[in-house]
Amino acid sequence: MSAVVWVLVLIGVLGLPAATVAVLGRTRVAFGLGVVWAAWVVVSVVLAANDFYRAAPGEIRPWVGVAVLAVFAAVLAAARIPSVAGILAEPGMAARLVRPQMFRVIGVVFLIAMLLGELPAIFALPAGLGDITVGIAAYFVARRARQTAWFHILGLLDLVVAVGIGFLAGPGGFITVSPSTVEVTLLPLVLIPTTAVPLAAALHVAALTRLRAPVAVR
Repeated sequence: MSAVVWVLVLIGVLGLPAATVAVLGRTRVAFGLGVVWAAWVVVSVVLAANDFYRAAPGEIRPWVGVAVLAVFAAVLAAARIPSVAGILAEPGMAARLVRPQMFRVIGVVFLIAMLLGELPAIFALPAGLGDITVGIAAYFVARRARQTAWFHILGLLDLVVAVGIGFLAGPGGFITVSPSTVEVTLLPLVLIPTTAVPLAAALHVAALTRLRAPVAVR
């Protein structure tokens, strides 16, 4: 994989959590969450370097999907910790949670990988264009400093579609294409589904929860 892809992946994988910590504020809680997340990124790199996620031709290995769901669940569980929940309940937090989503524009790496012949168009086009669209939309939504549920719903839908097609078009999947999406189980692309995707999805859910909070009170 080219150096450009590596650089873009690292910008997204590191920028998204850094921006998340920034919007949570300069607190020990936010700093602690950042340290834990950095540790997970390192662990995921080590696992990928040892081909933990990689699936051989004709073989279905669920570990990328397991990582996505497990990390997503872990982030949602962390959001229920009283100290974290208190930060998320601050006025205007729902609007600020949009800002990290601007790093979704690094989805352009999927298009680059497709042009390099490393990914199939059936995956790269919806995943790449979807992320770029969400990232650009996040900029304008954040500037309005006002939340709309449609942004988060579409952002979640984009992630679900990308992960779903990535699985179906992978080795042993139901969609036979050449090349397959095996590169998404290898460094550096595997860091996107194992770290950036669950965090981005959790941010959408957290923001939607905040948007519903006033209605729940009534």
